[in-house]
Amino acid sequence: MSRFGERDFQQAWRELDEPQLGEGWQLFTETAGFTIHRHYIQDTGLYEYKVFGTLSTSPDLCADVYMDMAYRKQWDKYVKELDEKDYDGQKAIYWEVKYPFPLSNRDYVYVRECRELQVEGRRIWVVLARSSEVSQCPEKAGVIRVKDYRHTVALESAGTASTKVFMNYFDNPGGNIPTWLINWAAKTGVPSFLADMQKACDNYATYRSDRK
Repeated sequence: MSRFGERDFQQAWRELDEPQLGEGWQLFTETAGFTIHRHYIQDTGLYEYKVFGTLSTSPDLCADVYMDMAYRKQWDKYVKELDEKDYDGQKAIYWEVKYPFPLSNRDYVYVRECRELQVEGRRIWVVLARSSEVSQCPEKAGVIRVKDYRHTVALESAGTASTKVFMNYFDNPGGNIPTWLINWAAKTGVPSFLADMQKACDNYATYRSDRK
């Protein structure tokens, strides 16, 4: 049974064609072929982000790399732990993220789903993820649980070995992190992640071959 509705997937890919950047959205930064916009959320004092751009790879390969948790533990230097677990019949992903000293690490418990959609002859990959309440996954001492997290990715071919990318991202890291640090992390962390993602796609065939 899907944890996400059909409407969730439809809304995600439509922003590849018509970015929804209405009132409150502002251009945050542009880097390496990507534009990042943000929207202030009054209730949290934090920002939601939307990212638009292209990667030099095919969308199916990009989706495979994005969904491969074992591989991500190799190329993403911020991953301390990342595994899908069964919590008393409820499957969810546990993810612990390394934070720089003196900040505490954060961890997430979330569900996700990837679908390849056929839209009027177009092939579009959509990945949806959001935090999940799993009582059987206790919080760790010294690690702050992120309880409000959502992430959307839509991918479509933009030509030979090129992928059009849309990402929508929000999380509330909790704790006492200065606003300037959160802004700095968004401005540098998202481009850094995309650059690492590009390298991961470039090296995926070698990784798969080495595992055989």
